Amino acid sequence: MDIFEKFRSNRGDIGQHMERAHGYFAFPKLEGEINARMMFRGKEVLTWSLNNYIGLGNHPEIRKVDAEASADWGLAYPMGARMMSGQTSKHEEFERQLAEYVGKPDAFLLNFGYQGMVSIIDAVCGRNDVIVYDSESHACILDGVRLHMGKRYVFPHNNIENLKKQLERATKLAEKQGGGILVITEGVFGMSGDLGKLDEIVALKKEFNFRLLVDDAHGFGVMGPTGAGAPEHFGVQDGVDLHFCTFAKAMAGIGAFIACETDVCNFLRYNMRSQTFAKSLPMPIVIGSMKRLEMLKTMPELREQLWTIVNALQSGLKEAGFDLGRTNSPVTPVYIKGGVEEATNIVVDMRENHGIFCSVVVYPVIPKGEIILRLIPTAMHTLDDVKITIEAFKAVREKLEAGAYSGKEIPDMA
Repeated sequence: MDIFEKFRSNRGDIGQHMERAHGYFAFPKLEGEINARMMFRGKEVLTWSLNNYIGLGNHPEIRKVDAEASADWGLAYPMGARMMSGQTSKHEEFERQLAEYVGKPDAFLLNFGYQGMVSIIDAVCGRNDVIVYDSESHACILDGVRLHMGKRYVFPHNNIENLKKQLERATKLAEKQGGGILVITEGVFGMSGDLGKLDEIVALKKEFNFRLLVDDAHGFGVMGPTGAGAPEHFGVQDGVDLHFCTFAKAMAGIGAFIACETDVCNFLRYNMRSQTFAKSLPMPIVIGSMKRLEMLKTMPELREQLWTIVNALQSGLKEAGFDLGRTNSPVTPVYIKGGVEEATNIVVDMRENHGIFCSVVVYPVIPKGEIILRLIPTAMHTLDDVKITIEAFKAVREKLEAGAYSGKEIPDMA
């Protein structure tokens, strides 16, 4: 059989809707300046789908530094992987700044978050080691775990009692095989918005011998007194052995880093295949990211503005009777009942009639009969934006309860 035949006849759970979805529900184009309001298919929409948490994506100081660095260095330098010919003093300086910010001895700069997480797991865990991970872990963690040649155990989301059971199983197996244990969780879970129970997990180190890897993509720059992330929020920075953060959220950029003890960091520098065999981050990205980090550290008012919007949005939605689940971070999921039919019609109504652009999540990502309208508040939003959005959600809920979105064919918006 031609290997391509299998996906010509079966495009997958999401891909099967491509003809109707492409360009609207999937791969939509938000155009114009990065802001709370952008253009979608020729119309201005109030945008709640960008992880531009503290508003650095289009900040004039950031754009100035990005432009100057591009003019000074171009996008090619340094050429080659860092181990071979792509190392610079700026890369090293940036790593020192990142390590200091999150309270670790050392840090290793990575090209991408997703790629980096997969490669960290691959480098740290051998076939005799055992992985224990949260069931709601991000896809990059799941892919890293799937590539692991050894045993892995999963615990129900944030269920510490079950985690203890999995650690008991992992301990017996690791001792038998002569391996170690790596526990993986997230600082802020990007779909539900709740925090990983880092304090309770770290406390388990008194009973079990394991190392802890935390994906803090949504926590870095947002959580904690200085924005250093979820470990700082819980006061357990010393108990997190591998603190992984990306630049794609609060920093509104490209890249990531892993912070840890120096000997571990040096091991990763020489053993992470995704970095050993990939070109170094271009100098403009490094210099621009250093400016972003500086603003994270020296402009707490940006984070304060974010939380003003978060609190207003979440409290307003709750007062209006909406279910936000268990979020205790800026990630704001609104849970409603309905199927794909209702979800798609709701999205069209929100965008076309209310000028609200937010992400929608349906089966197979979540169970059938459930819909999540996921909002990402940022420092660029205003309290007026919040009021407009809450009123739009009320109007949509009224239509949903009246059955206005059911019994209709899924609209063809491609």
